[in-house]
Amino acid sequence: MKITLAQINPVVGDIKGNLDIIKSIIAKNSSSSDLIVFPEMCLTGYPPRDLLENRTFISETTKALKSLTQYTADFKDTGIIIGSPTPSGRTYLKPLFNSAVLLCGGKTLFVQHKTLLPTYDVFDEGRYFNNAVSVSTVRFKGKVLGISICEDMWYDYYDKAGMAYGSNPLDTLAKKGAEIFINISASPFYLGKEKERLDIIKNNAVRYKAPFVFVNQTGANDELVFDGKSICVDKHGNTVAHAAGFKEETVLADTDRKGALRYKLQDEIASVYDALVTGVRDYVRKTGFEKTIVGLSGGIDSSVVAAIAKDALGSGNVLGISMPSEYTAAESIDYAEELASNLRIELKIIPIKGIYGAFKGTLKKELKYNDEIDISLQNIQARIRGNILMAFSNRFGSLVLSTGNKSEMAVGYCTLYGDMSGGVSVISDVPKTLVYKLAAYINRHSEIIPRKVISRIPTAELKPGQKDRDSLPAYDMLDKILYYYIECGLSYAEIVKKGLPGKTVARVIRLVAKNEYKRKQAAPGIKVTTKSFGMGRRLPIAARYIF
Repeated sequence: MKITLAQINPVVGDIKGNLDIIKSIIAKNSSSSDLIVFPEMCLTGYPPRDLLENRTFISETTKALKSLTQYTADFKDTGIIIGSPTPSGRTYLKPLFNSAVLLCGGKTLFVQHKTLLPTYDVFDEGRYFNNAVSVSTVRFKGKVLGISICEDMWYDYYDKAGMAYGSNPLDTLAKKGAEIFINISASPFYLGKEKERLDIIKNNAVRYKAPFVFVNQTGANDELVFDGKSICVDKHGNTVAHAAGFKEETVLADTDRKGALRYKLQDEIASVYDALVTGVRDYVRKTGFEKTIVGLSGGIDSSVVAAIAKDALGSGNVLGISMPSEYTAAESIDYAEELASNLRIELKIIPIKGIYGAFKGTLKKELKYNDEIDISLQNIQARIRGNILMAFSNRFGSLVLSTGNKSEMAVGYCTLYGDMSGGVSVISDVPKTLVYKLAAYINRHSEIIPRKVISRIPTAELKPGQKDRDSLPAYDMLDKILYYYIECGLSYAEIVKKGLPGKTVARVIRLVAKNEYKRKQAAPGIKVTTKSFGMGRRLPIAARYIF
């Protein structure tokens, strides 16, 4: 069977726009395809979240699905598998299924609802959908198809992780004679997921001795990035056809052919960089912006963010603003200028010494600070900079990109309404040690980020002689502790058993808990690890429990 893998980048809520893309792909590929397969929930975009509780939204989705069904009347020899919410018949609580719908010749031939509904990490499907009542195959063009949706193919993976579901939908499809397995997905990216997912696909193909087709969404919606990388493998797990990562693409696969292509996993640092570029590009464009603003400090974090923004949007859509104070080293301005020149982005230099002096003069009597640069004065500088960035945003309609990394966000080494200001926090899920690796990747062909930016000791430059290491553990140690605590969910005792110093571990854990209130007010961040802040980690603020 000749199957087109239609890897598209839908916009959440843009039902008409998504439908137009789908129809266009059908028109272009129908003559060469027996079947065209689109991703999970591609008619609405994924994840639509509480839009699914809006009756008008569901009504419009239902009308769009009907329109698409009628459209297929002109393509009688080509089947279409489309992902969409469909009514469950209930009028309360969860009146929907997450469905894969097979259309052909103006008719709905078959509907398979999703069986396994994830409710962990970033997923909330149990909030909106009912599980499938049954799992069935469908015969189409002489082949028996076993159609599943995203999580339905991950049964073994979560079974081994101790998160077993009640039944394995693919087992049921195999017992009912499935000859070709098709999985439509909206599978979010995180570091290392490509290999996990590829192993799942290949193992399923080998286990059931049948070709396996996987079609994934690409692009980004809010915090989630989808890497695409749709693939068809033969019954031995060998690659028949595959789509590129992080881009829209249609690929034709013949399931009767033996897999002969070499599938090379993408380098992990390259994949994180591509995910961040995709996340920025789609967040900016899908929210209606064109241009962005980055505060350039001459440090590695803002340099990496500026490079990502330039690759995502083009040099003409990125404005850098350097805001030196009396504590800013001369080389910091030089580095910002050199970076801007290398990226070919515009740079404005706006000193804040006068504004800062006015703040100090106004507040000295009430705050009673002495000549030392205490934390309130340090934060005033950060907030002055945040105000300047937001003034440019208001005046020119540009989106401010926040530049704080995950290590800082975790322990609260950031200023509310200051360096946390922005519309999207680009690297808030990127630990500091990974920021350095991204900088090296950016410089892989030529020096974009000045070498001295990468080698200099990190500093906020908010008081004389300030260094990050004066307030934080060394980043190598800090990131190990944060990885074990946040991503692995280990306790204090378990982390200490890993050979890390107890006093430092305890301090870091206290800082993470203490600063939950800051993270709740942060801009949305682009998810690239297994456990991001925001929708990926939901803890109470007013709590007294530290694990």
